[in-house]
Amino acid sequence: MSAWEAGVAAVWADESLGDEERIERMRALGPAAPHPSVALFELASAHDAAGLEAEAEALYVQAVDAGLARADGTREAHRRIQHASTLRSLGRYDEAIAMLRDAADHPEVGAAREAFLALALHSAGRPDEALRVAIEALVPAIPLYRRALRGYAADLTG
Repeated sequence: MSAWEAGVAAVWADESLGDEERIERMRALGPAAPHPSVALFELASAHDAAGLEAEAEALYVQAVDAGLARADGTREAHRRIQHASTLRSLGRYDEAIAMLRDAADHPEVGAAREAFLALALHSAGRPDEALRVAIEALVPAIPLYRRALRGYAADLTG
């Protein structure tokens, strides 16, 4: 692990930090980042964790524009989840839903995409679709009832 990655991990692990201090420490680490887009992503995440969704959203866009997908595929997978969640918090449900539906599966985020998609669908007033997505995400973990659950999920949205 690089010194920069260790510094980022230390900021996230330090539960004594307040929101503003976490943001400032992440900002201070930025110049040493392996790529500008990665620094922007971590700064966006710090804003997001602080409940500063509008600021986080702008930083997520900057991270994308700076090439996060090329620089760090794992962080890009996390960015899609976090960014979509931020859009949902800002009331931009359709954008959140589209972002999550377009997100590729990534082992690092597991079923987070489906969980946040279900939340976005629910927030958008589409509870049957939300429940279907949530049930379908659970099916692999429930072997005995897979067929029944798939059928019930399909019945939710016809």
